[in-house]
Amino acid sequence: MATKNNNFKIVAKNKKSRFEYEIMEIVETGIVLTGSEIKSIRNGKISINESFVGGMDNSDDLFLFNADISPYMQASYNNHESKRPRKLLMHQREINKFLGAIRKKGLTVVPLTMYFNHKGFIKLSIALARGKNIVDKRETIKEREWNIQKSRVLKNYNQ
Repeated sequence: MATKNNNFKIVAKNKKSRFEYEIMEIVETGIVLTGSEIKSIRNGKISINESFVGGMDNSDDLFLFNADISPYMQASYNNHESKRPRKLLMHQREINKFLGAIRKKGLTVVPLTMYFNHKGFIKLSIALARGKNIVDKRETIKEREWNIQKSRVLKNYNQ
C-alpha cells in the first residue's frame, strides 16, 4: 500500500474523508509512536479509515483515536495496543485553534494521510472539516462524473 511521491512515502490514506467532509484547512503534524508501532507501519500494517482526531477531557492536547496499527510480531512483550490514543505534535496555538473550532463551531478534525517525510519521520496530515449532507455528496459525484466525461471528450477531440 505504500506509494512513493517525490519527497515522501505514503503508508495510509483516508479516501472516504474527502467524500464525507468538506475540507477547510489542512495541517501537517507529528505523532508520538513507540518502536514497535514504527516497525509495524513500515510493514504497511496500518489503517486510518475509521480514525478521528480530538482532545481528551483533562488535557490541552490533540490525540489520534481509533487508528489501527497492528501489533509487530517480533516485538514479544514490548508490543503496543493496536487502537490506543496517540498524541499529535503541534504548536500550542494550532492546538488551541483546532480545539476551539471543534468545541464552538461544531467542526471535525479528520486524518487524511500518514506518510514518511524526506527525513524518514512519520507525519500525519489532518484537516479541519465540516460534514457534508446528502445533497452535497450528490453534487460531488455529479462534478466528478462531469470532469471524467469532459476529459473523454477532449481526449477524442485532440486526436
